[in-house]
Amino acid sequence: MQRRPERLLTFGIALALGALGIALLAGSVDIPAAEVARLLLQDDGSIADRIIDQLRLPRALTAFGIGGMLAVAGVLMQVLLRNPLGDPYVLGVSGGAAVAVLAAMLVGVGATWLPPLAFGGALASMLVVFLLAQRGEDPDNRRLLLTGIVMAAGWSALIGLVLSLAPPLQLPGMLFWLMGDLGGAPRPGLALGVLACGLAGALWLAPQLNLAGFGMTQAAALGVDPRRLRGSLFVLSSLLTAGAVAIAGAIGFVGLVTPHLVRLLGATDHRWLLPLSALLGGSLLVLADTLARTLIAPAQLPVGVLTALLGVPVFLWLLNREGHS
Repeated sequence: MQRRPERLLTFGIALALGALGIALLAGSVDIPAAEVARLLLQDDGSIADRIIDQLRLPRALTAFGIGGMLAVAGVLMQVLLRNPLGDPYVLGVSGGAAVAVLAAMLVGVGATWLPPLAFGGALASMLVVFLLAQRGEDPDNRRLLLTGIVMAAGWSALIGLVLSLAPPLQLPGMLFWLMGDLGGAPRPGLALGVLACGLAGALWLAPQLNLAGFGMTQAAALGVDPRRLRGSLFVLSSLLTAGAVAIAGAIGFVGLVTPHLVRLLGATDHRWLLPLSALLGGSLLVLADTLARTLIAPAQLPVGVLTALLGVPVFLWLLNREGHS
C-alpha cells in the first residue's frame, strides 16, 4: 500500500524523537521527564545533569548514528547484490575489523587504538574482496558475493584462533566487543557525521538506484554505468559498515531488517527509502540499546545480542508475509 512519503518522513522523525526520549528517561537513576527537558537546556552541574549530558544523551545519539549507518548500508547492499538477504556484513567487512581488534587486544594495545584499527581492518578486507571480485565479468555480482562469503569464513576461522589463544581474563572483553557494545562508544559526533556523509552520498545515487531496481541491463539502456554504480555502492556501503563496526563492534540484523520494514510501510523510491531507513534503523538501535542497559541493570547486555533476538522473529515474519502476498 502506497502512503504519502511526507507522512512517512514525519512518522520517522517522530519515532526517532520518541526513541531518544525513552533513552533519556530510562536508567537505574529515575529522572522525571520535566527534569530531563530542563537539563537538556540548562547545565546545573548536578548528578542528574551529568547522567543526561555525559552518559545517556551521547550514548543514545551514538546508537542512532550507528543504527542509521547500518540501515543505509543494508539498502545499498541489497541493491548491489540484487538480493533481499543482502546485509552490511555479508561481504566480510566486519570480519576484517574483528580480527584486527581482537589481535590488538591479545597483544595489549590500548583501547584508544581499537576504533582506528577496526576501521583499518575493515578497509583491508573491503579492498581484498573488491580486487578479487573485479577479475572477469560479473554481471550478476555472483563473484563478489562468493568472494565475500569465503572471506567472511576465513575471518571467522581467524577469530576463533585468536579467541582460543586469549588469556581467560581477556575473553569477556573480546566476546563483548564481538557481540556489539555501545558502553565504551565515543562522543556521538563521529557516528552522526559518518551517517550524514554516507546518507548524502547514497541520496546522490538515489536516481540510479531507482533505475537499477529494474535490472542493470535496463538501467544501462537508460544511461547508467553499471560498473561504476556497482563500485560506488560497494565502496559506500563498506565504508558505512566499517565505521559502524569500528565504533561499536558487530551489531546484526539492523541493516537486514530495516529496509524491509520501510518498504512494508510503502516507501520504494530510494529518495525516501534511504532517509526513512536511516531514521528507522537509528530508532531501532536506540531502543535496543536502552533495553540492553536497563533489562538487568546495573549490569548491561551486549546490544548485538538483543538486536539478533529481536531481529530473527521479525525477519521470519517478513519472509512469511512475503510468501503469502
